[in-house]
Amino acid sequence: MSTDAWLVVVDMQNVFAHDSPWASPDYETASVGIRRLMPAFGNRVVFTRYVAPAEPRGAWVPYFAQWPFALVPAGDPLYAFTPEIEGLAAGRPVVTRESFGKWGLELKAALHGASEIVLTGVSTDCCVLSTALPAADDGVHVLVPTDACAGASAADHQRALDAMALYAPLIELTTVDDLLG
Repeated sequence: MSTDAWLVVVDMQNVFAHDSPWASPDYETASVGIRRLMPAFGNRVVFTRYVAPAEPRGAWVPYFAQWPFALVPAGDPLYAFTPEIEGLAAGRPVVTRESFGKWGLELKAALHGASEIVLTGVSTDCCVLSTALPAADDGVHVLVPTDACAGASAADHQRALDAMALYAPLIELTTVDDLLG
């Protein structure tokens, strides 16, 4: 990992934790890994948030017909960071998007042109994967600590990691210990 790499913490929100239909059973594992990594990055940490579109269009219409619980305003507690993450995010850049993938102009601006990111969070098989692929395609080296991410299930987590491994060396799988070592 380069000394100017940024930590990107993807969607550590109530909607992906605890009793939500989208909850990751390994959310706490990802949270512990993220908290272990944060001190190594100092001010080079960006958080992201997913929020539902105010008015779904296109493919989002049938999607939210299937998941109506998530069609709430951006300020709803469902889309708040979980308590252990909220304090960590305070005073840091937060990129909020109405898409699972967070790679775009807002995140690129928050990263100040970084050429390498450490991508963590939930869900490995959705928002993390949807962020990793376009970042790598944009020429950013993406390191994914497998123990600082969590999927919708252990099998979904592994399938997403396997897909990202296909993009080596643009995307590299690693662990929190390896990054901190």
